[in-house]
Amino acid sequence: MLSLPKVVVVVDDEPETTEMISEMVRLSGCQAIPSFGGTPAMNLIAREKPDAVVLDVMMPDLSGYDVLRFIRKDPRLKHIPVILVSARSRPEDIQEGLNAGAEVYLTKPVAFADLRQAVQKATAN
Repeated sequence: MLSLPKVVVVVDDEPETTEMISEMVRLSGCQAIPSFGGTPAMNLIAREKPDAVVLDVMMPDLSGYDVLRFIRKDPRLKHIPVILVSARSRPEDIQEGLNAGAEVYLTKPVAFADLRQAVQKATAN
């Protein structure tokens, strides 16, 4: 029996970055649904209920933390694994992301091997 690929929503405000990360997600064996910015992402995540989310932290409309809090507060979404991606790489930034409820915090530029491992772990269930 064929199983459908896992669905991962990729959220970033930069179209080039969104497409690059989406391609990495596809190369990891998942279906990628790109979203540009935090506000559209919340609607998309609520509608699609993806298997995982790759989420940029710094965006102009809503931060990745705002989107992450939205996901964690909604009983229908709170189980979705979130992988935060950010140019902010200080230890306290990483700890803040993990404390906010992210499964993994990756720093930009993201290495394909790191993203693939995070996506495969997040979608393993």
